[in-house]
Amino acid sequence: MVSSNKMDKTITVSVERKVKHPLYGKFVKKSTKTSMRMMKKNECSIGDTVKIMESRPLGKTKRWNWLRLLKKVK
Repeated sequence: MVSSNKMDKTITVSVERKVKHPLYGKFVKKSTKTSMRMMKKNECSIGDTVKIMESRPLGKTKRWNWLRLLKKVK
């Protein structure tokens, strides 16, 4: 899910996953924020769901590529 699109041709994506707590057994949501290079246009807005792919280092914090837009927020 896109959490920021304020940079030019770069978006920040929050990746959520559910992890089982080791002691209590309850599932807890964990999230990781990553920066990624977008395609030529600024197509994504905050809240959109995108598909990403790992790539070679493209900058100081960019290690992911944007593949396609899965769901657009209204």
